[in-house]
Amino acid sequence: MTSTESQQKFGFKFGRNGAHSSRTMMLAEITELFYGRGVEATAEQYQEDVELFNILHKPTEKARKLTWRHLVDLYGMNTAIPLFRVFRRLWESDEQGRALLACQMGLARDPLLRASIKKILELELGQWLPREEMEQFFADSYPDRYSPATLKSIAQNVNGTWTNAGFLQGRTKKHRIEPDIRPVNVTFALFLGYLQGLTGNRLFNTEWTRVLGCRTERLLELARSASHSGLLRFKHSSEVVEITFPDCLTKEEEAWLYE
Repeated sequence: MTSTESQQKFGFKFGRNGAHSSRTMMLAEITELFYGRGVEATAEQYQEDVELFNILHKPTEKARKLTWRHLVDLYGMNTAIPLFRVFRRLWESDEQGRALLACQMGLARDPLLRASIKKILELELGQWLPREEMEQFFADSYPDRYSPATLKSIAQNVNGTWTNAGFLQGRTKKHRIEPDIRPVNVTFALFLGYLQGLTGNRLFNTEWTRVLGCRTERLLELARSASHSGLLRFKHSSEVVEITFPDCLTKEEEAWLYE
């Protein structure tokens, strides 16, 4: 397993604070930004789009700057960050997988959203999730840390992200549903595990794959499909699995895997 410092170089974030204290994963904003720029766009270009050209239609300069700050917090928005660079490329490969892909990126970069995985996975399909129940989950997870108002905001934002990603359904009364898992989502889940120093079969048993809720056989099937689409390289012989991600990391970044 790579060190926490190495994982931070790749783009993972740790701690107890996160953008979901005041925002969802901002799917509409990231979709609009990516629509107007190619995969090689720079952080400066994205920032100009938000703050100077106001393509997200924010009412004030302060709102534009705050929006940009939250986007950086959630996504990195810089191709020098391996997680963002790969996420941005995968975004173009499958429109249907984008909402869940954005959620996966949020899970890697927002400790608050990541903490809620436990609550989401313990729900049975069809089970209702009142906002107050998610509030209580965070109150129990972080005792005496958040005010009632902040707990309400976190719960609303976290539930909103899981809804956009296809794990919950409903506006005010939400219930658990089964998300549509695409090859691109399995690719990113495996890549997240790979950046943490895992290889082979172990890549299919991480928090990133468990959140998808698929049996190992289904994950292998989707990984094979991703390989056929050129998203990764997949070899499976008997009990031996080999997964590689060509051209995703530079030589310097590859060295971080062994730190």
